[in-house]
Amino acid sequence: MTLDLKLFPVETTTLCFDKEEFMKLDFDVDAFVADCRRRVQLETLREDLHLYFRTLKNAMVELINKDYADFVNLSSNLVGMDKAINNLSVPLGQLREEILSVQSAMEEAIDIVEKKMEERKQIGEKKALLQRLINIEKSVEKMELILKIGRADTDTDQVELTGQQIERVASEFNQLQYYVTQSKGLPLVEKIRPRIASITVTLQHSLEKSFRESLETAQPQILKQCLRTYATIDKMKDAEALYQKVAVEPFMNEIINEGFLQNHPQGLKGLFSKVLEFVPKHCQLIRQVTCASQSPKGEEVVRGYDFPVNAVWPEITTSLETRTPSIFAPGNPNTFHEKYLLAMEFVDKFERQCGTQASVRRLRSHHSFTTFMSKWSLPVYFQLRFQEIAGTLETVLLSGFNKSTEGSRFQLAVSQVLCDCLHRCWEDKIYLPPLVHRFWKLTNQLISRYAVWVAEVYQLEIVSAKQEVKEEKVEEKGDGQPPVNQQPANEPVTTGQIINLVTDIDTLVDKTIPSLFTDSIQPKLTLLGCEEDHSLTDAYSESTKLVSSRVGDLSSYIIEEVCGLSNVHLKAAHDIPRLYRRTNREAPSKQSTYINNALKPIEMFMEEHGQTLSKQRSNSWLTAIFSSLTKGFHSVSSELLTSVKKMEESFKRLRAGRKSFANLQNASGGMSDDDKIRMQLAIDVRYYGEQIEAFGVDKSAVEMFGELSDLVEGAVEDIPLESVFGNAEGK
Repeated sequence: MTLDLKLFPVETTTLCFDKEEFMKLDFDVDAFVADCRRRVQLETLREDLHLYFRTLKNAMVELINKDYADFVNLSSNLVGMDKAINNLSVPLGQLREEILSVQSAMEEAIDIVEKKMEERKQIGEKKALLQRLINIEKSVEKMELILKIGRADTDTDQVELTGQQIERVASEFNQLQYYVTQSKGLPLVEKIRPRIASITVTLQHSLEKSFRESLETAQPQILKQCLRTYATIDKMKDAEALYQKVAVEPFMNEIINEGFLQNHPQGLKGLFSKVLEFVPKHCQLIRQVTCASQSPKGEEVVRGYDFPVNAVWPEITTSLETRTPSIFAPGNPNTFHEKYLLAMEFVDKFERQCGTQASVRRLRSHHSFTTFMSKWSLPVYFQLRFQEIAGTLETVLLSGFNKSTEGSRFQLAVSQVLCDCLHRCWEDKIYLPPLVHRFWKLTNQLISRYAVWVAEVYQLEIVSAKQEVKEEKVEEKGDGQPPVNQQPANEPVTTGQIINLVTDIDTLVDKTIPSLFTDSIQPKLTLLGCEEDHSLTDAYSESTKLVSSRVGDLSSYIIEEVCGLSNVHLKAAHDIPRLYRRTNREAPSKQSTYINNALKPIEMFMEEHGQTLSKQRSNSWLTAIFSSLTKGFHSVSSELLTSVKKMEESFKRLRAGRKSFANLQNASGGMSDDDKIRMQLAIDVRYYGEQIEAFGVDKSAVEMFGELSDLVEGAVEDIPLESVFGNAEGK
């Protein structure tokens, strides 16, 4: 009788919990409350628990009422149950004893069978071992019979075997090796080992003899049998080593030596050419029987051999390393570069002689190939080139403002040397593909070193010089005398040298450095598979930007220098009232002298440096110079016109009491002194604008020129035209 909760009238959806949770064996009150609390409040949980409790109580009452008779008769139905149980215990005990006895008998039978099986297994192993020992003995006797070993009337060195006999012995020897491996450590095997060794020596001697004869007499069938035999006895490396000793070593001893290297007209190139003749001329037979691409059509080849890689190449590298070590010496970088390129060309040609891509991969993974490549001291070579190239630039930087040689597109020698050093990094006579990362780094280092030098020039020669001038002025103001016992300063950098530096930077950034990448660097990177690598172009662009980072500061310095020479003369505009007020001078008709003096430094600047500067740079600097000059001119003009206006108003207030004012006004044709001053200033500004255009600068690009023009034109627009023309007729 069970309590079926699924029959309860309360549905799960009306409760905040799952009623099946109470039926779980691992039910935990704390976890249950914590889980419900995350969904509903505690009041709601308590109400649902009370509701569920009442439901359970009602269900239990209904269940008891439904089966009331069974509950009442439960005790009476169990009367006599203990006696029935006692009656069953005896036969059950007997059955248990019988089962235990049967189990014991079965276990004994199983143990006996297992012992018999183990004995049978051991007998089988001993039988197999005995059979192997018998086979070993038979194989040894059979091979000794074929090889005529142990016969008093036969010399093993003079035993001559046919190709079929050698193959039979090899096949038998292969089986013997298997049996011996399986029977290792047995007394009989150890006892028979000397006989096996004698067989091995005799077999190898016969194979070597047959191999040599097949090569000398050019018999491909016998050569195939020998190679198959070597493969059968798992001695393929021995065959390749024998070929290296018999065929390759004598040829290489004759070619690869210092005498041949020194006496040959072409030197190392001639030596490599002679070595490359070996494979096509002396390896035809061996390649016909081992390489499918070289054998006649329809003939089967012996696979698994690679004589060019495993026999020819190791002998070449060993001979080069031991008999001609001078070719690897990096002391002379030019000679090393030439020899390295010849060696890499030789390697490429030898790889083409390998015949297949698989053979080339085996060659490149061969230990002798790795050793040969490591013999070339590329880091040492690069270090020598680094000292040579970087040292040249560092030497020139010590006197960086020296003029370049005639015919150079650069103004300074340091810029020309930088250009030469950058191109040298990627010249065919210096650059090596395995060192591409090092030469790339050196290129960026050279550019960065030049940029650092430019920054040092600005900091030491311009910023520090200005600071020293300020300090000297402060000291002079303090005691009224210049400082004494002061160490003479280094010769300062001139404006012309700074202009040459900026011109060179423009040439480097706009032409030299970009063309170096597109014409020299990028093609070499493309050959190495570095196409469209944005990280490289971004790094190169960063180095280029670093060079031009101080151009703005240097340009500002040059503009300040030129403007400083011109702005001094603008102050003379304040002398215009002195020329016309109460002087009875005629009305102005041409520009003042001060405006010519203000423009003179700019003219001298362009005469001296106009040919050096590019059109874009010249226009940019002139625009900036005139903008700065115009600001000063506007300030002076504004002050002057304001002063004239104040003076004019003052005269007007005194006009009624002084008739002389009117007489002076009429003496010059009706134009007042103040109008003459305004007119002179307007003529100066107009002439100034004409000169700006004469320098090839657009007036609209000059800052505040429009304001300056409006200022003076507005000042003269109230002057009567008849006064101006009347004055002109008077002249």
